[in-house]
Amino acid sequence: MDESKSEFELPGFRFHPTEEELLNFYLKNTIFGKILRTDIISFLNIYDHHPRELPGLAKIGEREWYFFVPRDRKHGSGGRPNRTTQNGYWKATGSDRKIVSISDPKKILGLKKTLVFYEGRAPRPLKTDWIMNEYRLPDSCSLPKDIVLCKIYRKATSLKVLEQRAAAMEEEILKVEEYQYPLTPIPMAMDAVSFCDQIDGVFNQENEDLEEKYFEATGISEEKKTSTNLVLPPNFNVETNLAELQVPPYSMDWTQDSFWTQLCSPWLENLTNLASQYAQFLNYTS
Repeated sequence: MDESKSEFELPGFRFHPTEEELLNFYLKNTIFGKILRTDIISFLNIYDHHPRELPGLAKIGEREWYFFVPRDRKHGSGGRPNRTTQNGYWKATGSDRKIVSISDPKKILGLKKTLVFYEGRAPRPLKTDWIMNEYRLPDSCSLPKDIVLCKIYRKATSLKVLEQRAAAMEEEILKVEEYQYPLTPIPMAMDAVSFCDQIDGVFNQENEDLEEKYFEATGISEEKKTSTNLVLPPNFNVETNLAELQVPPYSMDWTQDSFWTQLCSPWLENLTNLASQYAQFLNYTS
């Protein structure tokens, strides 16, 4: 094998190193100042960023991303590490797990801490799918630098959780729509038959009132109308013809103007027909 190619060989298939390789090769050599042949894991204070920004800041990785992180303690070297970010915080889940050598199970290589990212602040933070595995060398080792190796990845969401989230989102949408457009009960429409009967009754009453007005105007008494069984001509429309009897008030001699003569000619024709019908009616009643 060519030596130039062998210089770039790194532990981990497609850079998916084991926990022993992360601790015993990458982290240990970096802390003690041994120069690696390839700078494949970058130094970054991940607590200055939201987890979704970290994949773009990593030098390598497809579904998991690695960083060397200097530890920032709250109260000096003996205090707890500060894992608070601008958008939330990383919270540990459970106790640290010991990482032992495969060849020698009694040899402790380091410790692993699992953390979950929460958005917001207490008392109502929002748990996310971002997970971090923090690897560090054993506390018994005298270390020149306080550095940890962090692996960041996003937890695969199960189908059941996705369905629950979709159902919750749909419920929220329905609540918003119901608030904006309340589903008030619509009153039942009036029965079509009774509605038509009421309309007919209104029209019949109006026609009767108009007939009375007409007979009063013509001087025909109620006794004569009843004794002779007097009715209006079949082609006589009470409402229309009474309205046509009202001549519009014009103060000018409109018969001399061609425009008004053309405009009012239909009205004059109707008035002539009405006079003819009225004469027939008088002859009929005499």
